[in-house]
Parts: sequence; structure tokens; C-alpha cells
Amino acid sequence: MSETKLMKNDEKHRYELHLDDARIGLIDYRREGDVVDLFHTEVDPEHGGQGYASALTDFALRDIAEGGLMVKPTCPYVARHIKSNPEFGGLVAGR
Repeated sequence: MSETKLMKNDEKHRYELHLDDARIGLIDYRREGDVVDLFHTEVDPEHGGQGYASALTDFALRDIAEGGLMVKPTCPYVARHIKSNPEFGGLVAGR
């Protein structure tokens, strides 16, 4: 049975999703003061459509919220995800 692992990789400035020993998804970020700009999301094409991007985005947004930070959803996927999940709307900087 495959095992997924979600993690924050501070050194590479990204959130990662691993399936067994392989990284299959990531969200790149930049921190600007108290705002985290999530600017790029990707999941390996062979794993698309299985909810991995959503799980990774939820993980990143929860981590940002727990850190008392705000988010700048530059990545179109992240922006759509926040719009579809209003519980994260309060995290958006400038609202």
C-alpha cells in the first residue's frame, strides 16, 4: 500500500507531497514579512485528478494559518482552491 507524506521544505521554500519515496507534488512559496506568496503548484501528471493538489494546498494553508501568517495566492490553482473553500478566505492578505 502506498504511503503519502506532506511536508514543508524550508530550505527549498516549498511544500511537498511524497508518495512512498518519490516527490509527486509541490507548492513553491516566497515569504514577504507576514505574507506567504504561494506562486506555483504542480503535481506529476500521472498522479493528476486524484486529489493530491487539493490535499497539498490544504496542508500549506493550514500551516500558514497556524503560523499566524497571511497568504497571497498568486498561483491560479491556490486562488481557485481558496475560493472553493471559504474557510481559508480569511487568510488572504489585503481582504
